[in-house]
Amino acid sequence: MAKYVFGVDIGGTTVKIGLFTAEGTMVDKWEITTRTDEGGKYILGDIAASIEDKLAEKQIGKSEVKGIGMGVPGPVKADGTVLRCVNLGWGIFNAADELSKIIGLPVKVGNDANMAALGEMWQGGGKGFSNIVMVTLGTGVGGGIILGGKMLSGVNGAGGEIGHIQVNDDETEVCGCGRKGCLEQYTSATGIVRMANTLLNTTDRPSALRNVQYVSAKEVFDAAKQGDELAAEIVDRHGKCLGKALAQIACVVDPEVFVIGGGVSKAGTIITDTTEKYFKEYAFHACKNTKFTLATLGNDAGMYGGACAIMND
Repeated sequence: MAKYVFGVDIGGTTVKIGLFTAEGTMVDKWEITTRTDEGGKYILGDIAASIEDKLAEKQIGKSEVKGIGMGVPGPVKADGTVLRCVNLGWGIFNAADELSKIIGLPVKVGNDANMAALGEMWQGGGKGFSNIVMVTLGTGVGGGIILGGKMLSGVNGAGGEIGHIQVNDDETEVCGCGRKGCLEQYTSATGIVRMANTLLNTTDRPSALRNVQYVSAKEVFDAAKQGDELAAEIVDRHGKCLGKALAQIACVVDPEVFVIGGGVSKAGTIITDTTEKYFKEYAFHACKNTKFTLATLGNDAGMYGGACAIMND
C-alpha cells in the first residue's frame, strides 16, 4: 500500500508543494516559482522536476507514492480538463493526463478553492464532517463544496463559484467577472473597503477610520471590535449579505457546516457570529442549525486538499 501522496497548489506567483503520509501528516512543504511565460508551458514540467528532486532527497521510490493531487486557479472538469486559467496563461487541456505522462504517477486535478475545501474537511476546520461548504474571503470571494467527501465540480468546473451569486440588481459598479451585484463586491476584502469608503465619503459620521490614510478590511473589523459604530455597521452589512447568500446555498446543498477562510477570516469569530445571526434569520427551517466554523489550515489548505483528492481517487 502506498505510504505517501503529494499535494500541489498552483498560484499565479508560486507553486506550493507538500509531501504527506497517507494518513494526512505533512512531512515537508516547499515552493517553486510559477513560470507563466510562454503560455505557462513550463509549469507542469517544473512541478514534476521538483517532485522528482524531493523523492531523491527523501529516498522515496515511486512505488511508495499513491499520486499527486493538484489545485489550479480556474474551472476544472471532473476528468482533469482545465477550462482556461487566465493567471497561468493556460487554455483548455487535460492537466491531469499531461502531468501524469511527465512524471509517471496518477494525478488528480481540481479547482483550487474546491481543493482548499477538501483540505479543510480532511485535516482542518471541517474535520469530522463530509458535507461542507467553504467560503474564502480574500481579494475576491471563492468557494468549495464537498458532498459525501467528494468535490462538487459541476459540468463546466464552475461548482462552488459562490462569489458570483447575484445579490444586488441595483449595483452600478462592475464585478471582476464582468457582471454587476455579485456577492464578491460586498463581502471580499475589497468589497469591505468599498463599503467603508462610501460611508466615509457620503456622511460626516465620526469614526476612527477617518484617521486612517488607506482603510483596509482588517482596520474595519478592528475598529468594530473597539466599538466604532460606523465600522460595526459595515461589519453588520457584511454579515447580512453573506448570511443571506449562504442561506440560499443551504437550500440547495444542505451542508453540515460552513467553513469560513481566506485573509478576511483572520478577523475571527466576529465574522462567523455576524454571518450566522443573519443566516438563521433567512435560512429554511430545516437548515437553521447548520454549523459555522473558521478555517484552520491557512495557505496550506490547497496542498492538504490535493493530497486528500488523490487519496480518495
